[in-house]
Amino acid sequence: MTPETAGEPLLRVEGLKVHFPVTRGLLRRRVGAVRAVDDVSFDIAAGETLGLVGESGCGKSSTGRAILRLYAPTAGSVRLEGREISRLDGRELRALRPRMQMIFQDPQASLNPRMTVGSIIAEPLREHTGMGREEIRARVQELLDAVGLARAYASRYPHEFSGGQRQRIGIARALALNPKFIVCDEPIAALDVSIQAQVVNLLEDLQEQFGLTYLFISHDLSMVRHLARRVAVMYLGRIMELGPRDPLYARPLHPYSAALLSAVPSPDPELEARRERIVLRGDVPSPRHPPEGCVFSTRCPKVFDRCRREIPALRAAGQGRRVACHLVEPEGEPGPDIQQRRSG
Repeated sequence: MTPETAGEPLLRVEGLKVHFPVTRGLLRRRVGAVRAVDDVSFDIAAGETLGLVGESGCGKSSTGRAILRLYAPTAGSVRLEGREISRLDGRELRALRPRMQMIFQDPQASLNPRMTVGSIIAEPLREHTGMGREEIRARVQELLDAVGLARAYASRYPHEFSGGQRQRIGIARALALNPKFIVCDEPIAALDVSIQAQVVNLLEDLQEQFGLTYLFISHDLSMVRHLARRVAVMYLGRIMELGPRDPLYARPLHPYSAALLSAVPSPDPELEARRERIVLRGDVPSPRHPPEGCVFSTRCPKVFDRCRREIPALRAAGQGRRVACHLVEPEGEPGPDIQQRRSG
């Protein structure tokens, strides 16, 4: 199911910007801004998983936190179930918290070491519901069952568990209030490789069981391919390419997407032997001073003059795909600029 076929999407993000001020001096005078997220737009249908991928520091986590209002958006619109939430405050925002939750990257840092597992999972129930003590206790046991942990673990502390078990505790806490939308902020990045697949399979099972909708943030393209139906590729605060998983992985249209996917190893030895890596030169520019024109222009192997002058719009490119590149025509074919370069 996609937003085009499901009517109004569960989540709609339009023109989202998150700029952190840079100050100087005793008076903290503003001298600039870090453009962590700069004009990001996408939809997520109910029950869908959208994968958000890109290098570290490209604005993925800031996007997720701004959607949940853990960061205040500088500009743009965020609509959850048709309701504008980017400008909610106080009681209205608090009332909406049960509908949207987050699974954090580091399970050890996101769990209070002085609280038992039962108290950690029960905390949102105490804050947002009128449940009694026995009801909360029963609900905590249900959640431990759902994430594959023994009920006896409720009396233990986070330091007594492995990384994978701590992440399951974080997932149980996120599920406590029956949310519809969950931001998974690199939930497997801090885990051993042997545990990552277990957590991803758990997220899939819970999605099917509870009808959850995910924004799955990761730099692991192999895992995103397994979990997400659609993928958004992000670079320096902007979406470079957005579309269904299979066409994007089979034929990336943006040079940055192609470079990222070229680094993914193939399980087929013959294909792996023929795989050509696209090595990007230089470092990611500072989000405080992004390049003029396309933000990828300083590292793009196909850059030309227009890229350095004009910011490419994220345009439809056929097959439900959108691409922000001057080299791609609206229907996904090479544009006149690249055709001219080839013929020359």
